[in-house]
Amino acid sequence: MNRYSGFKLLIVDDHEHNLFTLRSLIREHMDVEILEATSGRQALEIALHSSGIDLIILDIQMPEMDGFQTASMLKVRKKTRGIPIIFLTAAFKSEEFQHKGYAVGAVDYLLKPIDDNLLINKISTYFRLIEKERNLNLVLEQRVTERTAALNQANNHLENIINHMGEALLLLDPEGRITRANPAACSMLGYAEEALKELSIGDVFEEEEDDQAGAFMGTWLEALIRVGALSKIDARFIARDGRRVPILFSRTAVQNENGEITDIICIAKDMTGYVRESDQDDVTALRVGDPR
Repeated sequence: MNRYSGFKLLIVDDHEHNLFTLRSLIREHMDVEILEATSGRQALEIALHSSGIDLIILDIQMPEMDGFQTASMLKVRKKTRGIPIIFLTAAFKSEEFQHKGYAVGAVDYLLKPIDDNLLINKISTYFRLIEKERNLNLVLEQRVTERTAALNQANNHLENIINHMGEALLLLDPEGRITRANPAACSMLGYAEEALKELSIGDVFEEEEDDQAGAFMGTWLEALIRVGALSKIDARFIARDGRRVPILFSRTAVQNENGEITDIICIAKDMTGYVRESDQDDVTALRVGDPR
C-alpha cells in the first residue's frame, strides 16, 4: 500500500463520476497524493501552483480547453514541461487522436472504459521510471559532491604549495598582464599582489638591449607556441625600489583544446649571491654554489 508513498498524481476529467472512478481505483492499489481538476484551465492552475507533481492523467474531450490544448500549455512552461502526461480517450477516438496526442507531448494513452489493471500498471511503470531517475540523480549528485570536494582539496593543496614555494610565481594573460603573484614574487619585487595586478611583465622584467620595443610579449608568444616552455639564465627583475634582481627565469604556456595560449606561468629563482656582477652592474657569469 505504501509502495509509492510520496508521489503526487494529478487527474483531470470534466465528469465528476470519472474522477471518482479514477481516484477509487488508484487509492485501492497505491498510497499516492491525488490532485483533481475538472477542466483544462483548473489543471493548468493546479500544476503551476503545486510543487512536485509526478504524473498527469488528462482527459482529451473537455469543454473550453481540451486535453490537447492543456497539454500544449503545460509543455511550454518551464515548471511543468517535464511532467509526463497520459491521455484518456474513448476507444473509438484513439486512432484519430493518437498522432496529435504524441505531438503535443503525451507519453501514453489510456482508453475508456478504463481497464483497472492497465491503469495501475501504467501508473506504476511511470512511477518506477521516475523513481529510477531520482535515484540516478542522487548518485550523480553524490559523485559530483565527492569530486568537488576532492577538487577543492587538491586546489587548496596546490594553493598552499604556491604560497609557500621559495620561487617567485607570476601568472600572465596572453597580453602579458599579471593576473596572479605568489608571496615570494611580491617579496622579491616589493609590491603587494593587487599592485602587481595593475602591471604587465614588461614593467618588472628587464629587457635586453636588442629587444624591439613592443615586441616583448609577441616574441615570447611566438616562441612559446613553438616549444611550450622557455628558460633564461641571465635575466633580471626590476624591483619597485629600482633594484635589479638577478633571476633564473622560466616561462610555460597553458593552452586550451584549440591550441590557443590562455595563460603564461612564469617562475623566477632569486640568484642574488650566486652571480658575479661586472663593473657595469651587468650579470656576466653564473656560479651556482658559489655564494660570493
